[in-house]
Amino acid sequence: MKKLTVVIILMMFCMAAVSSRSYAQGMKDNKMGSMTCTKADIELRLAMRKLWEDHIVYTRNYIISALSDLGDVDAIAGRLLKNQDDIGDAIKPYYGEDAGKKLSALLREHIMIATEVVKAAKMDNKVELDKANKKWNANADDIAVFLSGANPNWAKQDLTAMLYKHLVLTTGEVVSKLKKDWAADINYYDEGHMHMLMFADMLTDGIEKQFPEKF
Repeated sequence: MKKLTVVIILMMFCMAAVSSRSYAQGMKDNKMGSMTCTKADIELRLAMRKLWEDHIVYTRNYIISALSDLGDVDAIAGRLLKNQDDIGDAIKPYYGEDAGKKLSALLREHIMIATEVVKAAKMDNKVELDKANKKWNANADDIAVFLSGANPNWAKQDLTAMLYKHLVLTTGEVVSKLKKDWAADINYYDEGHMHMLMFADMLTDGIEKQFPEKF
């Protein structure tokens, strides 16, 4: 009975994963027949989603703590930076030690610039905020170049668009919270959370296409 329950749960997740990928790709990419739903696929998909969900959740926690001057801000920042190392570690089995370290370094830079964005927005310093956002976009470009160079299934244009949207949504959280526009703040977070899960699935799909023998 227990084994049957596990099988049913796996089947339900498989259906949800396929539905998510179908939604993300829309009508432009009719490759549903080639999508895998194996144990290896599910394990990678869950792991990748957990990593990028941690990214969005701890970023949210940092925004709240930094804007409210809470005592846990340094601890949250440390956990957020660890998440970037965890993401780098996750690609090492496919792309090697150096690639994993490179991705972690780029993502750590992404987080450090995020702290500059939050600080500038909190101080209402438009000059510094604009400067930080330009650095943030440049870092996103670097991440897109790196990932697209590692995997031909990760198109640079798609990666850049996804990363830029992540920055816009995160900035929206910060600005809305400062304005005490709680409804907008929540909407930005909800959209950003779903967007990050789609990004995680995009990475999983690319890995599975590049290394089909593993799935």
